Amino acid sequence: MATFLTLRCGGCRKNLRAGAGVTELQCPNCQMPNSFASAIDSSAAQLRCSACKSLVIAPVGLARFPCPQCAVELDVQVDGDDVNELVVEVERDEDGGGVAGETFMDYRPAKVSMGPPHPDSVVETSSLSAVPPPEPTYNPRIKDHLESSKTLSSLQIETLVYACQRHTQHLPDGTRAGFFIGDGAGVGKGRTIAGLIWENWHHGRKKALWISVGSDLKFDARRDLDDMDATCIKVHALNKLPYSKLESKAVGVRDGVIFLTYSSLIASSEKSRSRLQQLVQWCGPGFDGLIIFDECHKAKNLVPEIGKQPTRTGEAVLDIQARLPEARVVYCSATGASESRNMAYMVRLGLWGDGTSFCDFGEFLGALERGGVGALELVAMDMKARGMYLCRTLSYKGAEFEVIEAPLEDEMMNLYKKATEFWVELREKLLSAIAFLNEKPNCRQLWRSYWASHQRFFRHLCMSAKVPTVVRLVKEALIEDKCVVIGLQSTGEARTEEAVSKYGFELDDFVSGPRELLLKFVEENYPLPEKPELLSGEDGVKELQRKRHLASPEISAKGRVRKIAKPQPPSDAESDEESETASALESSDSDYGPERDESALSDRESTDSDYDELQTCEICSTEEERENLLQCSSCGKLVHQSCLGSPICDLVLKEWLCHLCKEKTEDYLPGRPAYIELKNRYDTVLEWKTKLLEMIRALDLPNNPLDDIMDQLGGPDKVAEMTGRKGVLVRDPSGKGVIYQARNIDVSMEMANMHEKKLFMDGKKLVAIISEAGSAGVSLQADRRVGNQKRRVHITLELPWSADRAIQQFGRTHRSNQASAPQYRLLFTNLGGERRFASVVAKRLESLGALTQGDRRAGPSLSAYNYDSPYGRRALMILYRGIMEQDTLPVVPPGCFSDRPDTIKGFIMQAKAALISVGIVRDTILGDDEDSRRLFGRITDSDMHDVGRFLNRLLGLPPDTQNKLFELFLKIFDLLIQNARNEGNLDTGIVDLKANAIELKGTPKTVYVDQMSGASTVLFTFIFDRGISWELANTMLNEMQKDGLGSSNDGFYKSKREWLGKRHFILAFESSASAMYKIIRPPLGESPREMHLTELKRKYTKVSTLEEAQTGWQVEYQASSKQCMHGPNCKLRNFCTIGSRLQEVNVLGGLILPVWKTIEMVLSNQAVQRHKRLRVVRVETTPDNPHIVGLLVPNSAVKTVLQGLAWAPNVDD
Repeated sequence: MATFLTLRCGGCRKNLRAGAGVTELQCPNCQMPNSFASAIDSSAAQLRCSACKSLVIAPVGLARFPCPQCAVELDVQVDGDDVNELVVEVERDEDGGGVAGETFMDYRPAKVSMGPPHPDSVVETSSLSAVPPPEPTYNPRIKDHLESSKTLSSLQIETLVYACQRHTQHLPDGTRAGFFIGDGAGVGKGRTIAGLIWENWHHGRKKALWISVGSDLKFDARRDLDDMDATCIKVHALNKLPYSKLESKAVGVRDGVIFLTYSSLIASSEKSRSRLQQLVQWCGPGFDGLIIFDECHKAKNLVPEIGKQPTRTGEAVLDIQARLPEARVVYCSATGASESRNMAYMVRLGLWGDGTSFCDFGEFLGALERGGVGALELVAMDMKARGMYLCRTLSYKGAEFEVIEAPLEDEMMNLYKKATEFWVELREKLLSAIAFLNEKPNCRQLWRSYWASHQRFFRHLCMSAKVPTVVRLVKEALIEDKCVVIGLQSTGEARTEEAVSKYGFELDDFVSGPRELLLKFVEENYPLPEKPELLSGEDGVKELQRKRHLASPEISAKGRVRKIAKPQPPSDAESDEESETASALESSDSDYGPERDESALSDRESTDSDYDELQTCEICSTEEERENLLQCSSCGKLVHQSCLGSPICDLVLKEWLCHLCKEKTEDYLPGRPAYIELKNRYDTVLEWKTKLLEMIRALDLPNNPLDDIMDQLGGPDKVAEMTGRKGVLVRDPSGKGVIYQARNIDVSMEMANMHEKKLFMDGKKLVAIISEAGSAGVSLQADRRVGNQKRRVHITLELPWSADRAIQQFGRTHRSNQASAPQYRLLFTNLGGERRFASVVAKRLESLGALTQGDRRAGPSLSAYNYDSPYGRRALMILYRGIMEQDTLPVVPPGCFSDRPDTIKGFIMQAKAALISVGIVRDTILGDDEDSRRLFGRITDSDMHDVGRFLNRLLGLPPDTQNKLFELFLKIFDLLIQNARNEGNLDTGIVDLKANAIELKGTPKTVYVDQMSGASTVLFTFIFDRGISWELANTMLNEMQKDGLGSSNDGFYKSKREWLGKRHFILAFESSASAMYKIIRPPLGESPREMHLTELKRKYTKVSTLEEAQTGWQVEYQASSKQCMHGPNCKLRNFCTIGSRLQEVNVLGGLILPVWKTIEMVLSNQAVQRHKRLRVVRVETTPDNPHIVGLLVPNSAVKTVLQGLAWAPNVDD
């Protein structure tokens, strides 16, 4: 009976059954190879099963045997898929697919020669540079003006030509085709747009809509048109115009440019007249003028993620395009599509719908998501090839990027710990308060608000922790004769305005954003039981009793108090009785709380204290000394005993009720215990809330970072502020406290940011603070035309939430015509949790570079912080399962030792307690007697893979705890990445296929032609010679040793084991990484994977003589030109190139989207797993020839691809 070993996949964690003798098993769910080779004798022969791809031990003495995993018969000696450890190593090297090439290439317009060169160095990603645009056929009307005035550079004229050429075409659905300007920030998109407007004006199209992000940018639009000598074109700000007809006599807007913001586009009047309807009416039927969607990334989220609603802006952008089908649409943004789902509003590009491979956007989105980043990289190239897209960016040559760690100072560290402890206590108090409620509140909303406030609070705290570092960096830059731009997102205006409305315009100190946020959350969200109603109705029992006495005809209203001199003090007995009565009254009053009648209480207090008074009997109205009268303990009425219907005799009363109070009380008493219970419950929870508010006020929380930085750098007189704030807190001239005042009293609020910008650019202020709200589209570079040409130091105090915002902010200080490139300083604290924010941006930057620039490496590199990826989610699942003791952790936790299990156990207990405190582990219980110290709980399936939530909740843990947890997560993450790299499963995007010699085989086959643009899809076939001759290998080693860069372990090695009767030779020399070695093979050249010294010595032996190395090297070099490494009986025959020096490579270049479905179907049916992956490659035949970029088509799939595309040879082919 077959024996199986049950194990868990290191990737998806599903259970696998491995047969006896299996040393490597590929998971059928996630395709991750799981290796158990450490338990196997290294000298044993191993084979790879052709069916299940498992690596198994070959029994000694058998020619054939069944695979222990799938029972397929295997040939021990001759089967082509029988691969020993050496062949597995080579397969992994080849699965890498090549090495990453250069990211950028210098840009020159390929087919448009008009205009002067651009004033600054401009580059294009190397992948996009491999794609030629279509032939230009459009001849501009303003050509002569452009050549004489030189107002547009050659690349700006190229954009004008292709945009106008695209606008002459119509999509299959009848709408006019649109164009996408994806140039990076600072290239000069505004001037290009002005050129497009001027060109259309000369065609008689004298109406245009220019939609942007801020009303301030209207002045930039006016400047750009003036620079084009288009002074006759008026620019009308829509926010200054009424909602009536724009062409009416009262308004008088008959032509020109209407400039509006995206906010105006969705605005409407009180009479329900919308701006969108007003614009459509002004444009008129058949409108064929320009609609410019400037900074069009504002229209993203038209198709949001599951559970979210589409934005009104996205819907309005889509709506106006539908209402004006003949409009000439231009999408303009450096970050127009930071994710594939954010392209939904770009309907005029014609990437989906009629006449395409995708019936709608949903199908288009699904295909891109299945294809991964490789698919995204093809979209940008496809758009350029069809003449609908251009994307250039300023060269970052000279710009510096530096990540600076801002460690928490001791005082801030202690404050942070106290804050985490408070949030834990707040959560416990909320849970206790909820338990007190009979009717449970909307807990989902409460906890959503709790965790949102939790995140904002610690984000504020992280920003405040960086303030000392920011101030230091600013002062250092000013000393070095530079100027500084500080970028942030949160200004704290909402908290400041709330504080001002509560405390007034004059405050003792700057507002603490975290404190105000906490106070607001507790005051508005802390759940209180319903306050119990007094049982006698709305006025309360005592008030009603008092009124009934006053209204009763048997009671006189003439009772008065007249003080008299008392001859002697009361006796001890009387004093005691009075004290007890007063105590009883106080006790009785406390049951009613603040609802009791104040006047009655005042009367009683006076009565209790004044023993030398004459009082009036409420029945007979006769004055009498106080001690001779009875007093009702409820309503306070004084009467003679003799006046009562049933006189009370010989009785010392501690508490007496009049007949009216007694009558009412008898009705009241049955409900009193329930009322008291409700009242006590309410008072208890109210007391908790009050104590929480007192604790918050006692925390020494930091001030608003923006105010703090401005104050330390000299205040508004020294610092230019370009934000959306209306007011600012400034130091009182007397030095006592702060005053809230308008941001700039010299100009209107609308012009405040423009005024501050001018002061900065003129050099009157050398520090500027910008936020997204106030700086969109603003130019703050070291412009050669302004007074302040000092080098900019751009400090990011707070990274934006999304990559497109990050790119936009970076672009404020890196623009055309600058005297020097900026220095970027990205600040992070030494808290693991803050990497949450870097992770979000890094994820967007990676896909942004891939989608809009054709290369994921095109953006500033933050990829080291991208943890929200498939590998990050898998690492998180492994971490959680290890902490919950469902699996063994694959790495040793920080501060623990592998030979001391107690240290690991202690770490797991602390980690579990930490995850409980931040709500990740739920439904916790203590173990029974045997496990009394263990905590049990559960982590929901959604949390198990939510990296964002994990990194966010980490912020709520003490710094040492969160850093240890993050370090453990990072160790597992790095391990998975390394495993994927070793297995050849790591998606590295576009890679360069390198070889010593590359030749084009035959004539490229044109398999598809786009009728609208004339662009085509072409299949190229190349012959690669990847080998390294003995002479070249020996020269490489000699040069390393001559330069003194080598190590004692450098040299030629041979494999310890034979394969197909011979040993294999390699050249190894130490790389820049410690104990890692570059590997050179005779048939393949340099391996993309470096090898650790331990692995090198385990598998290979250093060759003692050069003669032996030369002989072995040359034999393998010659043999590899004729067959693959599997030998002459390989089942894939000529299709297999593993270990082969001469390799046939097929690349499908040009347009890919039109043939997408065919390619996707063919690749999915491939037998070899690595052939199913969508791989985008770049091939350069010679250094002088352009690159060919496209999809790598496996040799075994070429015939099927040609059949699927119905290709037939013609004369050209």
